[in-house]
Amino acid sequence: MYYTREGAISTLLDSYRAYFNIIKCEEVEKPLVAVCEFFEHSEKYVLSRKAQLWDADCEEFIYLFDVPHLTLDEYKKCRDYAFEDGMKRANIGPGHMYTYITPIFVCDTCDDDAVRALKKCRIYKSFRFSLHGWMDFHNAVLEVKTNKIYANSSGKCVEKILKKVLFYERKRGVS
Repeated sequence: MYYTREGAISTLLDSYRAYFNIIKCEEVEKPLVAVCEFFEHSEKYVLSRKAQLWDADCEEFIYLFDVPHLTLDEYKKCRDYAFEDGMKRANIGPGHMYTYITPIFVCDTCDDDAVRALKKCRIYKSFRFSLHGWMDFHNAVLEVKTNKIYANSSGKCVEKILKKVLFYERKRGVS
């Protein structure tokens, strides 16, 4: 099954809708189409909530970019925007476990140097020696013309999710 950029973005947003708060972006914010926010709070206590053993906050921010042709300059501009905005949204402090910042680029075609830069991208931050958690930067690009998905090493989980969401029917033999 081959997608258009719009079809792939629509399918991704539909799949994220169950777990993420989706904020659609205005036309002036192009190529950013949407920001998807996920927040989870977990805690463990004994007998009453006042006797709390631990708590943990987990967050993920997905930035969906719609780019006809992904160049190295466009990739760097969008990567930097996602990183800066994601760090502003992150709630770092006691109880924070992790924040994942995940830009996903949906494009018709992309330059080889943009894919190389995406695969080499390694951004990781630890807060107060991991006592206040960490931030990991996941990257992925979907090239709809060839149905190829590329990701950096920490974004392999995103690559698996994209394959499952976009191409699962094809594996089962459904057209």
